[in-house]
Amino acid sequence: MPDTELPLGAAAVYGRLLCARGAAAIAFGLLIFLWPRLSLGVLTMLWGGYSLVDGSVVAGAAIAGRAGTPRLVLGLVATAGIACAAAVFASPETVAPLLAGIVSAWAVVTGALQLWAALGMRSAVEREWILALDGIGAIAFGFALAVWPRLEMAALVWLIGWFTILLGSLYLAVGVWLRQTD
Repeated sequence: MPDTELPLGAAAVYGRLLCARGAAAIAFGLLIFLWPRLSLGVLTMLWGGYSLVDGSVVAGAAIAGRAGTPRLVLGLVATAGIACAAAVFASPETVAPLLAGIVSAWAVVTGALQLWAALGMRSAVEREWILALDGIGAIAFGFALAVWPRLEMAALVWLIGWFTILLGSLYLAVGVWLRQTD
C-alpha cells in the first residue's frame, strides 16, 4: 500500500480533513432531525447535498494533499460521495425509493476505504486502531441498513440521522486527536 503511508506531519492534515467531514456529517444529521415533515424526496435531496459536500471536501484534500497523503484512498472516497450526489441530482425520483440501498453501499465502501487509510497511518501515529473505528462504524451501519431493506420513513430518518451524527462526532474526535499527535 505505498499510496497510504503517511509521514509524520501528514497526520495533522488528515486530522483537519476528518474535522471538516465530521462537521458536515453532524450538520446533515441535525438538519434531517430538525426538518419539519421530512419526506423521502427531501431526505434524498439532503443526502445528495451531504454526499456532494463530503465528496468535494475529500477531493480537495486528495488534490491539495502534500507528499504522503493517501491520495488514492481519498480519491476513491471522494468519487463515491460525488457519484452518490450525481445520481441523486440527476434523477431524485428514481433514487428516492433506493435511498436505503445507496446509503448502505456508500457506507460500506467508504468504511472499507477508511480502514485502508487507517492501516496506512500505522507509521505516523500510535494507537492507529482508533482510526479504524471510523471505518468499522460505517461498515456496521451499511450492513445494518442493508438487512432492513423495507424501512418505514421514520426509521430511515432516525437511522441515517443518528449514524451521521455519531460518525461525525467520531470524525471530529479522531481529527482533533490526530492534530494533537503531530
